[in-house]
Amino acid sequence: MKVPFIDIARHEEGFRSAWSDKVARMTAETQFMGGAEVKALEDQLSTYCGTSFAVSCANGTDAIQLALRALGVGRDDVVLVPNATFWATFEAVVNVNAIPVTVDISLTDGGIDLAAFEEAIEAEKPKAAIVAHLYGWGTNALTALRALCLERGVQLIEDGAQAFGVTHDNAPIYAGALISTVSFYPAKVLGAAGDAGAVLTNDAELATRVRRLSNHGRTEHYGFGDVGWNSRMDSLQAAYLNLSFDHIDARIASRRAAADEYRRLLPALGIVPMAAPPSYGENGYCNVCLIEDAAQKTRIEDVLRTKEIGFGNIYPGTIASQAGAKPYLKAHYGGDNGDRLSRSVLNLPLFAYITQREIASVVEALSEALDARGAA
Repeated sequence: MKVPFIDIARHEEGFRSAWSDKVARMTAETQFMGGAEVKALEDQLSTYCGTSFAVSCANGTDAIQLALRALGVGRDDVVLVPNATFWATFEAVVNVNAIPVTVDISLTDGGIDLAAFEEAIEAEKPKAAIVAHLYGWGTNALTALRALCLERGVQLIEDGAQAFGVTHDNAPIYAGALISTVSFYPAKVLGAAGDAGAVLTNDAELATRVRRLSNHGRTEHYGFGDVGWNSRMDSLQAAYLNLSFDHIDARIASRRAAADEYRRLLPALGIVPMAAPPSYGENGYCNVCLIEDAAQKTRIEDVLRTKEIGFGNIYPGTIASQAGAKPYLKAHYGGDNGDRLSRSVLNLPLFAYITQREIASVVEALSEALDARGAA
């Protein structure tokens, strides 16, 4: 049975017609920038995410840059970033003229290595640090990381692009952050109809700076208190996200059920998927398997391709290994867990409303690949 890696076309009954009706109305009324849809989305985000303020913006990468700029990070400031994350986390640091330093991760949860992080703080005296909440949860060391940064005067940005709907100690993961960012890229748990993002914080002054920077540094229509850029979320993206918010609980429940099903079925094949630390309620963002035997991993991927079953490698290379990083990267702290993860990671299909039959087809293909190994 053919199974896509991600299918973002599985909308709820009536969703598409409701979206078409909304687009038609907004087009007739020329509601394209700002207005009621953006305000409603920001209100929903702040309530759902447990923060006092939510500032919408054009995309998740801009959200990180806005957070950095709002914290006063700029030329020649050192910023710690995880060695295993999406390129945008690193890119944002470079784009504000700061100096990135990579820190290794833990293979237990994909989060930052706390010992390496502390070593980097001691040696580099960074102005800020970014941690990425990967795979639909966060690091088991999150409480310690937040406390360490507060103690050492390091401003911590939490890249929560993959963490929408995640809870930590029974509260939204964003609620305890100094400042955090969200991406609404269409494949995310809460996805837009294009690019969109947001910055979340409980700090009124930070929220004001972010909003100003995202709108050309405006203090009034033709008054500019800073040099920002245009990172406004358009009203149509906000409208799509508002419609999606009506179904977010069902979508996350479906994702969680799929993640649990993989964890129930895969150990019998000798594959144990990575799981969220006990303090987290995951959002089912993705399945994570670590296949350290390179030949076995290649065989599994070949079988999946033959059977037209999608898979991913999130992420197949560390930040420090990228050619684009070399002119900017100052140092790396910790070991090579990021490289080990990149070599071994395999992500199986997981998305809202994936069926049990589809999951069974994936598991059957894995079993076939592993049986072929035994026969050889």
